[in-house]
Amino acid sequence: MESDKHFAIIDIETTGLNAGREKITEIAIILHNGHQVLEEFSTLINPEIKIPYYITQLTGINDQMVAGAPKFYEVARQIVELTEGTTIVGHNVNFDYSFLRAEYKSLGYEFKCKTLDTIKLSRKLIPGQPSYGLGKLCKALNIPNNSRHRAAGDAMATAKLFELLFSIDGEPENISTKGLSSNLSKSMIENLPESHGVYYFFDSSGKMIYVGKSINIKARVIQHLNNSSTKKAIEMKNNIADVDFQPTGSELIALLLESDEIKKHKPVYNRAQRRSIFNYGLYHYTDEQGYLRLKQAKTIDELVPDYAYSSQAEAREHLFFITEKFKLCQRLNGLYPGKGACFHHQIGQCNGACTGAESYEIYNQRVLEALEHYHFDHPNFFVVDCGRHEEEFSVVKVEQGVYQGFGFIPADHVTNDPQCFDSFVKRFPDNREVRQIIRSYLSKNSVLKVWAF
Repeated sequence: MESDKHFAIIDIETTGLNAGREKITEIAIILHNGHQVLEEFSTLINPEIKIPYYITQLTGINDQMVAGAPKFYEVARQIVELTEGTTIVGHNVNFDYSFLRAEYKSLGYEFKCKTLDTIKLSRKLIPGQPSYGLGKLCKALNIPNNSRHRAAGDAMATAKLFELLFSIDGEPENISTKGLSSNLSKSMIENLPESHGVYYFFDSSGKMIYVGKSINIKARVIQHLNNSSTKKAIEMKNNIADVDFQPTGSELIALLLESDEIKKHKPVYNRAQRRSIFNYGLYHYTDEQGYLRLKQAKTIDELVPDYAYSSQAEAREHLFFITEKFKLCQRLNGLYPGKGACFHHQIGQCNGACTGAESYEIYNQRVLEALEHYHFDHPNFFVVDCGRHEEEFSVVKVEQGVYQGFGFIPADHVTNDPQCFDSFVKRFPDNREVRQIIRSYLSKNSVLKVWAF
């Protein structure tokens, strides 16, 4: 095995065996350098189809468990960022890889990585085993796995197996200095913090060329410096002359700061490597008769949509869903062509906004209810979480459903009044991406407190 690579050990659970028809229900990713874990990620996924009974019997994952989980498109960008420049490792890796490629293909994105199969590697490096299935092989090698057929448990067992195989095939170096700028020393990298935050790469002229975030700044920077998987990765690595960072304490703050810095500075390698997954949005506007109309369209940077989607099909499907759920008008929402009564009015599912039978005052209340339903749980709240050290907290503010910014408050300044956070919040611009970041993060992660006001 090559020593300058980093690896993404992946395990997924699915609704079945056919990547063309079935969907992912759980994914776990462990970033690894061959001898230690660098970062971990796992989440249930809402497959948007029913989970067969026999799959539930095997994995323990049922429809109720995934009902509130993120859909794949909501974590798609995070998975791309975690696996970028890595070799994907799995036990029967083609199974996991084929499902990932199928999910991204449905979003209009080509997911492509090198792969390494620990089954094939095990047969090569530890021949003569009675079985090379993950469960029996781990048992024979005294590798524990208390969560068999769950993504996180199987991924960690695969990681332990991978460490064993890597130790047989050779130990990696922490940092490969081949091709690095003479301005960039090993000691500079070794002094980076192993904590949540945002990191910055600069070229020899002092120009910012890349911004990233990680729960372990040092490990992620080393991953970049060891990445020689593509021409762009090598080019960026060779152009790095300086590294800077901002600790954030909270992963949510890191995500928000990274998003703002990329939009503000537009670093060349962020533009080259990242592509927005949320290309369509749901917008509302008032027509000449006073009715609120909903419209799905391509996202525009200057306008903040009420909700963002990965594809036009996803946007249209959601618009159909909320039109039916809240008894809205198909014609006003652009889902029924022509003039006069829409089809739903003819079957009693629309109250007649399309014919003027329902007043705009009453109709608009349901439109606003539909829009609020898919925003945050509270219109006004602070997200309070860990700070950069033990004597402070991080805080994110949302007011009237609009992101206001974030900051850090000394622990001895916190009172029973949530307004105590206000003066510590630094203002940042609101946009569709930061709202999606906050929604997605709160749906998948626990924080110290969500404080409504």
